Amino acid sequence: MTTRLEKLSETLKLALGGKLSMLDSQLGEVAFECSAKDYLEVCRRLRDHEDLKFEQLIDLCGVDFSDYSNGLWEGKRFAIVCHFLSVSLNHRIRLKVFAVDDDFPVLPTLVDIWPAANWFEREAFDLYGIMFEGHPDLRRILTDYGFIGHPFRKDFPMIGNVEMRYDPAQQRVVYQPVSIELRNNVPRIIRQEGFHNG
Repeated sequence: MTTRLEKLSETLKLALGGKLSMLDSQLGEVAFECSAKDYLEVCRRLRDHEDLKFEQLIDLCGVDFSDYSNGLWEGKRFAIVCHFLSVSLNHRIRLKVFAVDDDFPVLPTLVDIWPAANWFEREAFDLYGIMFEGHPDLRRILTDYGFIGHPFRKDFPMIGNVEMRYDPAQQRVVYQPVSIELRNNVPRIIRQEGFHNG
């Protein structure tokens, strides 16, 4: 007897065919990848296919894979991960798509397929610098408009580049170089005598 996840995996294979570059089911969820060029078509099929009916985009987030797997990662640097829900069929899936260019990561927007993608894509742009082609209003959503860089990128400095403070003499907010000293943020582990992990 096939499980629900096995049946969903088979349905995805039939519906998406050669557009899947990876399909895996573990931890109670089906996860798969597709290429950036197939991304929009795959998403439309996820929403419209009679046996899939993923009506809802639950989440979309950016990921920076640089230094992944202790620096052994050799794939593309930036990806987005989408979580979808089929309310009518009670299925959940996860899709990962890598941007082709590491220096200027661009993927098409999902706003026309799922309007909920709007703010999720703005967040991925703001924090990771991933561009979404065709997005109706791609601008920062969490950081200040004058913010330089993308703070969730792994090469962004932990202390930032500038700091903001209110200057009473000028009666306005001013930006200045960071005054925090660099420090090691790796916690020191102290074990009690006789304590062992066994």
